Amino acid sequence: MTVVFCGRILVPGADASGDWRRNMKDLKHLLYFENLLQEAQNELILQAQSEGKVCVAYVCENTPEPLLNLPGAFSTRLRAPRTGSMEMATYYMTSFLCEYSRALLERAIEGGYNFADCLITPDGCTMMNRAVENMELLKALGKEKEKFFFEYMEIPMKADDNGLNLYTLQCKNHILKPLHEHYGIDISGKAIRQAVAEHNRVCKLIRAIGEFRKGDKPRITGYEFHVITLATYAAPKYLIIDKLEETLEELKTREPDEKPYRARVLVVGSEVDDCSFIKLIEDTGAYVCADRFCYGSFPGRDPIELNDDEDALTQICRQYMYRGQCPRYMNTAKMNGRREYVNALAKEYGADGIIYQQIKFCDPWAYERMMGSHILHDDYGYPVLSVDRPYNISSSGQMRTRVQAFVESIEIKKIQGGDK
Repeated sequence: MTVVFCGRILVPGADASGDWRRNMKDLKHLLYFENLLQEAQNELILQAQSEGKVCVAYVCENTPEPLLNLPGAFSTRLRAPRTGSMEMATYYMTSFLCEYSRALLERAIEGGYNFADCLITPDGCTMMNRAVENMELLKALGKEKEKFFFEYMEIPMKADDNGLNLYTLQCKNHILKPLHEHYGIDISGKAIRQAVAEHNRVCKLIRAIGEFRKGDKPRITGYEFHVITLATYAAPKYLIIDKLEETLEELKTREPDEKPYRARVLVVGSEVDDCSFIKLIEDTGAYVCADRFCYGSFPGRDPIELNDDEDALTQICRQYMYRGQCPRYMNTAKMNGRREYVNALAKEYGADGIIYQQIKFCDPWAYERMMGSHILHDDYGYPVLSVDRPYNISSSGQMRTRVQAFVESIEIKKIQGGDK
């Protein structure tokens, strides 16, 4: 029997997502970017290390990236692709702690991060701190690396002058000094400004690529954009700039798909380092038009503006602290600002609804999601789907059902001419 729902023909037994697949020509480098994300240690990390560069691993967006990419060094944000069992990590951390933290610990115990030359961790949350502490106690990283080191840095909970002083001092003592003392990395003001220039080059390319998400006929899918953005966190930036530039030029002439999307959604919340979550959303016929989550482009790919009136380190820390959208910052101005930030993004990118997600057992984002989702719905008028999800989302039929129902509800309102 054929069923017609909201003008779309559904055939029982067929792939419910198949009717909504895009027909645009494949991006030239998409498969290349996807392959970089298959493992934490990718071919570009090996290439950079073979060139004598130091691999600086980190786990939180509150670690200023330019400071990890000084001349002679490069950063990679740790992930645990295709995570299965987390039994070993659960033994050390219990089953009701954040799955992201446990997935990283599990992968570390398996030896998946032995390529790293150091690991720098801010106290963005206690669960991640416990995961990294267990890595250190178990000697899960740094095997056969004489100069390997762990560093833990404190970050403020309020964005003010005192917080800036703390942030700057912590970055100096727990990022710059150890890199210089262990590996001889140049930490001068000139070197920091050089790193910012390279960082900004990548950020501007990602932002330019992201502009193609605007409009009724976007030239890039949300899945494609997230793959490309995620690659800039996972791989040495200087080795993918050429492919980012080629992708931007390719998009300028790419023919968009004529088939309309059922709804444009903005995804916000905690870590999304698995592109399958974005694909799951888009397989229901939605379009992920913008993002505000860890590993995303907002605000993680905001260029950093420097002037000559103040030292570069202080300026970097100020912008990370005031611009950051992490629920670690609990002062009222930052809490209200995070909702205003989402509202501004939704308007700029034409979102019909918001998916507010968090990884299961993530304490900071659990409170933020609970409050933020109600406020964005009640005060700003957006349809909001609020979900906590497993770290590995690819096989979650329940999540697919919830997203599909949410998208259909937005579609019905649009057909009926209703407001958000």
